[in-house]
Amino acid sequence: MSDLIGLFNLLAPFFGLIGLGFFCGKVVKLPEAGLAWMQFFLIYVALPCLFFRLIADKPLAELTNWPFVTATTIATFCAFTLSFGAGWKHTRDVPQSVMQGVAGSYSNIGYMGPPLVLSAIGAEASPPVVLIFVFDNLLLFSLVPLLMTVAGVEKRGLGATIRHIIWRVVTHPFNVATALGVTASYCRLPLPMAADKMVTWLSGAAAPCALFILGVTVALRPLIRIPGEVPALVFIKLVLHPFAVWVLLSAIGDFGPVWTYAALIMAALPPALNIFVISTQYNVGVERASACVLIGTLASMVSLTTLLYLIKIGVVPYDLFP
Repeated sequence: MSDLIGLFNLLAPFFGLIGLGFFCGKVVKLPEAGLAWMQFFLIYVALPCLFFRLIADKPLAELTNWPFVTATTIATFCAFTLSFGAGWKHTRDVPQSVMQGVAGSYSNIGYMGPPLVLSAIGAEASPPVVLIFVFDNLLLFSLVPLLMTVAGVEKRGLGATIRHIIWRVVTHPFNVATALGVTASYCRLPLPMAADKMVTWLSGAAAPCALFILGVTVALRPLIRIPGEVPALVFIKLVLHPFAVWVLLSAIGDFGPVWTYAALIMAALPPALNIFVISTQYNVGVERASACVLIGTLASMVSLTTLLYLIKIGVVPYDLFP
């Protein structure tokens, strides 16, 4: 019973903030444009500070675990491929299938991931959290524009698309913050006291703002119907994706319980809010993105709680092949 109470106390604030945002989005009649500055603050200020803080005080050796990166990135790619196939089966449309591929493989690793994993496992889990965040984003930010170019949605040539991908990756605020954090870790440069205080405040604001925005955004997009492929996408995202991570990490090597469980939890997170951003950018599958995020978030309340409970009571070994 005490384990269940502990899990409730761990997860309730996360889903509670999402629920509060959803409630406010339904009750308070403000235009969606009002979220713009809050989203800017989150993406360009608060979350970059959080990722800088996670990295800057870590030994550089912990951020160059390439076997771990290989296993988790391949698992995400497998989830993308399966979800693309599920989307293709229902739509026979490449752009729609690409969006479904993202919905079934892109975890909420920016908004929910860091605060949840660090709360569940501890600060020692920050290196695997950062590595998964960086390389999953690199994978999906590269795959989507390339496939959209092949499908004819991107109106630029292949060379221009590749240059655009490189520019987006290099200038993305999360990746800039990661690079600055790695530099600070390598050079062992502490921030001045005033700057350190600001970064600490902004890091603390990232999680509550992100979860509240997630709830509001879902509330402002009415779910008219549930597309037929959504249950399969949610199953891939919440069950098959973490299972693939578990198998690959166990097969490649012994990464220890902290890194393995951090990767499992990151893979078991619900679909990311960024799916809305990507689908709106291309004007493809916006309704499907809304359905995936809403249904996936609701289903994860059960699946994520179950996974954390099984980890806590020792039913899920960190290594399948000891």
